[in-house]
Amino acid sequence: MTITLEPWGPVEPLEPALSVRQVLALERVLAGEPEVVAGAGQLDRPVRWVHVAEAADVGVMLSGGEMVLTTGVLLAGDENAQTEYIRSLHRAEAAAVVLGLGRAFPAPPDVMRRAAERCGLPMIVLHRPFPFAELTEVVQSRLVQRKFAAVSLSEAVRTALTGLITAGAPLQLLLDEVAQHAACPVVLTNLAHRVLATAGERSAVDDVLRDWERIARQAGGSEGDGWIRAELGGRGERWGQIMLCGHRGDTAGGRLLADRAAEALVLHRMLGGTSAHTWEEQSAQSLLTDLVSGVVPARQLLPRARAAGLPVNRRTFVPLVVRDGDPAQLERMLRLLGMTGLVAELADGATAVLLSLARDQDAQALTAHFAARLRTESGESRTVVAAAAPRIVWDDVSAGLREAQHVADAVADSSAALDLPAVVRLKDVHLRGLVRLLRDDPRVQSFAERELDGLLCAAGDDLLAVLRTYLATGRNKSRTAQLHHVSRPALYRRLEAIEGRLGVDLDDFEQAASVHIALLAHDAQQG
Repeated sequence: MTITLEPWGPVEPLEPALSVRQVLALERVLAGEPEVVAGAGQLDRPVRWVHVAEAADVGVMLSGGEMVLTTGVLLAGDENAQTEYIRSLHRAEAAAVVLGLGRAFPAPPDVMRRAAERCGLPMIVLHRPFPFAELTEVVQSRLVQRKFAAVSLSEAVRTALTGLITAGAPLQLLLDEVAQHAACPVVLTNLAHRVLATAGERSAVDDVLRDWERIARQAGGSEGDGWIRAELGGRGERWGQIMLCGHRGDTAGGRLLADRAAEALVLHRMLGGTSAHTWEEQSAQSLLTDLVSGVVPARQLLPRARAAGLPVNRRTFVPLVVRDGDPAQLERMLRLLGMTGLVAELADGATAVLLSLARDQDAQALTAHFAARLRTESGESRTVVAAAAPRIVWDDVSAGLREAQHVADAVADSSAALDLPAVVRLKDVHLRGLVRLLRDDPRVQSFAERELDGLLCAAGDDLLAVLRTYLATGRNKSRTAQLHHVSRPALYRRLEAIEGRLGVDLDDFEQAASVHIALLAHDAQQG
């Protein structure tokens, strides 16, 4: 289905049907001792209605999908009529024919059985007397109930999704709602089968994603085994699809649910001003954010990475973080250089880039080339790419991204940023990098508080700023006075006040180094 500009149209005339197999499994039908004598391979045909008919030309009264009940009283003794009866049902696309054995046919007629087998029409005989009215009543009742349940489901989903869209809910909440109604994993993809978002029980989703490329393309041609999909698009353009993976309910109900979900996603995109490309960015952001946080083990994120289109088999991974980088520009740079990777904006103006390189490629050289081109294209000589050491094991990628982020944080406030190389590594940020890595250690925090206690108050803010500049310039008094626009005598008075509050001698190298480390730790914690 392709969604138009009016996504919330009336309920489609889908009539959730029972299959022939399901009808034969009904308790009341089993009382008639049904036996399939022909067309056993077609028992999954949907039964749209049940119809009692004895006329030889019954096909003219049918519209397709009916299970026809007959005693054959008008067919007994006339083999031509029996053959034509079956052919008429076949032409009318009947779901099946049920023959009640009795005086007309005490045993299954071979002529009808052979004709049904040739046509592929399921033929069932009832060995015990059975009132057709009861069979009709029980099947029609089930069909009406299922249709009502499908309509109720459609309205429930519509109401829930409309409420979420009206409240400005993000894409993930919509998919979670769909997965709850579908009781199976839900996957949103672009036209290249790249996974943009998922919902459902985490273990079940991981099972689906583990071999996604093969499964998605295999499921693309049919809707068997509970794989139900609906296309996303509008204004004559297709841009993705939503898939219910392993839906255990009836196919018609699942298809209706998928259609309702597709309509909601299109509406969400239209009202939110987003695009399929934005959803791809959100997918990369979610994956890289989870990798950086370490809350989800990297091994559990591997199926998501593979389904998102990132090559992961026998690859070298290079974790990068670019401060104040434009994600769109970084993606363009990757395409321009023919490099494969994921780009996602993190917090505080940092953008993560995870490169996936072939094992025989020079990771160091390619990273340097990427950083150099980025500086040239952006026109910013201060653009710095923070990099961790290349990883060849996926489980190490999370630690690598965190290391790159620590390096980027250490560079962010460094007055020496201009002197750093285009690709900055942990060894390039020296003491500042070490302090950044240890900033969450309670012992480091306690040390910083103890060393700077006399200045960590509102009245000490100005003095703290002077101390920061004085230490960052290598205790250069002239430069510090110039940067703070004060005279040297005024600076001396401030330095004396700092030494008095802290109880230290800043001319003593060890004491000054201790205060400097404490200040770096304090700034790292505040940042």
